[in-house]
Amino acid sequence: MEWRKREIDGDEVRSLSVRYGIDMLSASILSRRGVTEPGQIKYFIEHDLVHLHNPFQFVEMEDAVDRILTARDEAERVKVFGDKDADGITATVIMKTVLDAIGIEAEWAVPTGDDPYGLTMETVDEFADRDGALLITVDCGISNHDEIAHAAERGVDTIVLDHHNRQERLPPACAIINPKIEDSGYPFRDLAGCGVTAKVAWALLFAQTRLYNQTICLLNVRPGNETLILEAVLLTNMVEIDRLTENIVPGMVGIDQTRLERFLTGHELFVYDAATQTRLLRRIFGADAQIGLIDIAPEIWKAFPAVRDRSLFRILASSRMRRYDVGDETELDVLIRLFKAYSIYSHRELSTDFHAYLDLVAVGTLADLMPLVDENRILVRLGLDRISTSPRPAFRDLILRRNLDGKRISTTDIGWQISPLINATGRLGVPEKAVELFLCDEEVRRAELVEELLELNRERRRLGDVAWDDVLAQARSSYQEHECRLVQVGGENIHRGITGIIAARLVKYFSVPALVVSLAGSKAVGSARSTDGVNIKSFLDGFSDIFIDYGGHDYAAGYSMRIEDYELFRERVAKVATTLDPAAYGQAAIEIDAELPGEYMTPDLAKTVEWFEPFGEGSPPLTFVARRVRIEEMRIIGKRDPSHLRLLIGAGSHKWPAVFWNAAERASRDFSLHDVVDIVFRLGRNYYQRQEQLQLTVLDIKR
Repeated sequence: MEWRKREIDGDEVRSLSVRYGIDMLSASILSRRGVTEPGQIKYFIEHDLVHLHNPFQFVEMEDAVDRILTARDEAERVKVFGDKDADGITATVIMKTVLDAIGIEAEWAVPTGDDPYGLTMETVDEFADRDGALLITVDCGISNHDEIAHAAERGVDTIVLDHHNRQERLPPACAIINPKIEDSGYPFRDLAGCGVTAKVAWALLFAQTRLYNQTICLLNVRPGNETLILEAVLLTNMVEIDRLTENIVPGMVGIDQTRLERFLTGHELFVYDAATQTRLLRRIFGADAQIGLIDIAPEIWKAFPAVRDRSLFRILASSRMRRYDVGDETELDVLIRLFKAYSIYSHRELSTDFHAYLDLVAVGTLADLMPLVDENRILVRLGLDRISTSPRPAFRDLILRRNLDGKRISTTDIGWQISPLINATGRLGVPEKAVELFLCDEEVRRAELVEELLELNRERRRLGDVAWDDVLAQARSSYQEHECRLVQVGGENIHRGITGIIAARLVKYFSVPALVVSLAGSKAVGSARSTDGVNIKSFLDGFSDIFIDYGGHDYAAGYSMRIEDYELFRERVAKVATTLDPAAYGQAAIEIDAELPGEYMTPDLAKTVEWFEPFGEGSPPLTFVARRVRIEEMRIIGKRDPSHLRLLIGAGSHKWPAVFWNAAERASRDFSLHDVVDIVFRLGRNYYQRQEQLQLTVLDIKR
């Protein structure tokens, strides 16, 4: 396998190290990964809630919040409808929980049995027949134009909280919160469905404070060159809606001759250090000027003692946030940032209460393979911390049954031990069991549900193994028929709940896009997975006239059609496949983050690895090269499948326990005991019998 290490600019690495106060190794890794912009690096360094984007940047967020508050005030019947995967399940739990918190006892539902993805006419009619007034879809709904139009005809309003790619027509909902919609207003497109739902949850909690829909003016006056510089900003729901900057010669103008008057009218006026600000304003407008100011400095000092008695100028001069600012930050920008942080941490709803949802956000985001960039890094990091330190009862029970208690929960633990249990419920048609588990307050019932999830996961694995054995020959034939460009398989023996698993496994096996269809029942239900170079959702757009329903992401999608249309679909896929270019697919190679000299091979390397966490989609685990290390010990391991190696690697002044998966057949052929070799590896922690130790995972060895 090819080892690739991208060349980097040494001057750029040194600049990153100095600007952001990070070590040279970390700076070189960031550079090699192309993470060099301030807005990117910020999310590796900062882990605080205040660095999340404001939910009210969604242009329809106020519409969504107001409609939900009306439902509460009018005691309307409300129903949350989610999806049946881990993202949809966690989103459903978040929305149900926050509605409870603000006084709405909402119903909830997820697709069960053979129900299709998304809303159905039956769901709408059943709810309307019981005088339902408001449907809130989470992790679905963007493709349900007809169903939502029908709901409106039945007198049911719908709010869509989704993150899937839009169809040609947007549904006629009273509010749509989806970062992938053009002009959504939101600066980050890659939230998971649970992340979108958490944004609405924060907005609903914000609406419980006196700040909701209040326009606030922040004002600051500072000396200029023979002038005074007056700056002001208007914030509504903490979003900047207007700003002014004026250079004024003292004593030359009245308030009515500046733009400040409209900033003052009808708004509370907040300043930092009212005594100084009053003195400067009177220099501008005269000693008799009467401007009511609210001094927020004392409250900010209580919340953030480190800035006590410091001026905005001094705070600006020493602020580490300046390193992320690509423009000219002023004292007003510092005041805005302090005010927002104070507002969040002075309201339990916006900090402590909201933080309690992030465990669910972390699991749903990781399970849905959303890229760990931008604010997803903070959401997942804080969520994992919460699962590790103060898990909700359902996670605590799952952690105990998976023998993870006492360890710091990682993205790997979620991906291999937790989210498969949640996903198994949806794949086998009973996602309501996972929702119930997270909403359950009864210890005995939770224990029963955990056991059911474990059994469902075992059944899901059994079905997957059986189906894989059945489809592999069909897949090899399809691979050749499609000239090594694509694989498509289908059959009655493929359970509809595992089509995604089989498709992902086929992509890994053949390194081409894969389509897998279950032909059980009256509909053909399928999943598509892809590689770099092919947007699978766009690929499926070409067959929208065949589908009953479809939707998804760039690399994962689902679809359904009438069983009688399946052969037509296969034929058209075969024709379109001829236009795909295999050269654009991701090539099998190991991307190296850093080559480590012997002196770097110490336990301190774990600090660098953990600084880059969380790892996941778009942010893979760090991969290192170490040269001329020695294989001190080597033995084959694996009870049922003795195909793995356990090694002891002598590198630098340390000896490192290591595993090399699926490499037993290479032992004594490509390398032998006591050989001096080059290795590519990842560093992690092995947790066994409540004991942790650092361990290398070897990816390749060369003599």
